[in-house]
Amino acid sequence: MSSSKSSAKSLRIPKWLRVKLPSDPTFAQTGGLLKDLGLNTVCQGAKCPNIYECFSKHVATFLIMGRTCTRGCAFCNIGLGKVEPLDPDEPSRVAEAAKRLQLKHVVITSVTRDDLPDGGAAHFVATIQAVREAKPGCTIEVLIPDFQGDETALRAVIEAGPEIINHNVETVPDLYSHIRPQADFEQSIELLERVKAAGVISKSGLMVGLGETDDQVRVLLDSLAAAKVEIVTIGQYMRPSGAHPEVLRYVEPEIFEGYAEYGKGLGIPHVFSAPRVRSSYNAADFVE
Repeated sequence: MSSSKSSAKSLRIPKWLRVKLPSDPTFAQTGGLLKDLGLNTVCQGAKCPNIYECFSKHVATFLIMGRTCTRGCAFCNIGLGKVEPLDPDEPSRVAEAAKRLQLKHVVITSVTRDDLPDGGAAHFVATIQAVREAKPGCTIEVLIPDFQGDETALRAVIEAGPEIINHNVETVPDLYSHIRPQADFEQSIELLERVKAAGVISKSGLMVGLGETDDQVRVLLDSLAAAKVEIVTIGQYMRPSGAHPEVLRYVEPEIFEGYAEYGKGLGIPHVFSAPRVRSSYNAADFVE
């Protein structure tokens, strides 16, 4: 299949991306519990297409450090704005939610907080520790920002002992200036290399449909393989609103399968590549 750009105005969401609305009452129960505890999730904030399925399975990716971000990545639905002081009780509430939802695998991510001296690393550490106390034996995955390359901040998170550290490269390097202008691809690769060097399972993810070519995706997988990343997720970019970049192509499932085959051929142990894959989708299954 050609990866040439198409007119977004003529594109319709294909059948393999359509999502059925929930019929399971667990969906509402999960949402209600999170609301009662005053917690944010990336599922809601990013308008994830898998929210119905995940909430129905008592699964959520906790979003810490507020609901506003200090960066303006073009693809993201989490808005810019005045950031709020960190909530010292948030780690304990995340731990309480993990306990009530009986989670075996807890995923914690955050908005990017470049305003904080450590980028929020200490808050990640506090949340990891709180979950460990409330749910001993569960596995923990953190999806972290780049901490502006601060090795000390990253080291603090590593030493807190999560089983998986994820940092998404999001898109191919050639699109950074348009899609992820405040980030640096090489800095992200260096972070992943440091995670691997510390003996922690490293993970990264990207979206397709933003204007990249299949060759560019393969070159990006080359970079992730060279950094010895162990888990890679690849999914379809979905436009959160009319203010976000248009979807330039809907990649067919067999092309996603080709990405996975290529990545595994490079030696990446686990490549999860399909239209609805997101960095935290079925994360517990990845651990197993």
